Amino acid sequence: MSSKGNQLPHESWLFLAEATVERTLRALPTDLRDRLRDVPVLFEERPGPHLIEDGWPDDLLGLFEGPCHGERATDISTQPPTVTLFLANLRDEAGDDPEIFRAEVRTTLLHEIGHYLGLDEDGLAARGLE
Repeated sequence: MSSKGNQLPHESWLFLAEATVERTLRALPTDLRDRLRDVPVLFEERPGPHLIEDGWPDDLLGLFEGPCHGERATDISTQPPTVTLFLANLRDEAGDDPEIFRAEVRTTLLHEIGHYLGLDEDGLAARGLE
């Protein structure tokens, strides 16, 4: 069911995203959940100018930053591992359909977790997480 004619308030999209992240993480195997315990999932509307200047597209859905699991930060200024989901871009990708939005949040989260685990784009594509 499309919600194009029935726009949700911003807080509802954030709530849907948070609930989807929580549900997705809960469904993971315990050992993987344990590895992800210290990896926060952040929410922003869209990539900021610093990401665009670094070459990331403005329609980016999610981003993993920091060292991969098992890697040590080599520089004191290296940020800890984080996953950021870009809500407005996920909404655009979903056509403002809440069900498609949930699926996009889940897929994007799993994609970024894959990066945290050290998978490159080819490894993610092989697992259907493109």
